[in-house]
Amino acid sequence: MRGRVVFLLEEQSMHNALQGLLPRIFPGWQEYTHWVAVPHQGKSDLERSIPRKLKSWRAPGDRFVILRDNDGGDCMALKARLRELARHKPSEYVLIRIVMHHLETWFLGDFDALASGYPEHDLTTLRQRAKFREPERLTNASEEIEKLIPGYRKTAGATRIAPHLNLARNAAPSFGVFVDGLRTLTATMR
Repeated sequence: MRGRVVFLLEEQSMHNALQGLLPRIFPGWQEYTHWVAVPHQGKSDLERSIPRKLKSWRAPGDRFVILRDNDGGDCMALKARLRELARHKPSEYVLIRIVMHHLETWFLGDFDALASGYPEHDLTTLRQRAKFREPERLTNASEEIEKLIPGYRKTAGATRIAPHLNLARNAAPSFGVFVDGLRTLTATMR
């Protein structure tokens, strides 16, 4: 593979999730060798950083993934704004993916992963609840997980749950779009 995948992330919990998820998508991948994460302190910090980082990044062959929560906004408008911020790199070098609505939506989209990450809680029967069948309709996924797992913390939760996410079966469509887009992006790096 020529170059690395550089993830520009909204927050640390996304980095923790990638640490558990990427080796399953790409066996043998190691952080810093094949990919690097640049977590930010929220969406405003990320958006201020995108033009500067992409304009000054000089490593040949590197590709970029901008990963940001939607937070209930207009997905298409957000993606267009991020594309404009990333204008310093050709579009084939930058993948923009929006998590609908929060990272925890991906976790609610795979109750088996949630239960595997938190075996001390009985979570498997909860997938039958109507509100969890389409997790992207929930605008408060973090709060829902906090109700299910008292004391839940985003970074620790991402570390515990992400290694168990099923790559092919997740009720949150934005998860599948992320995985497919990442595979397509890396295919151009060979």
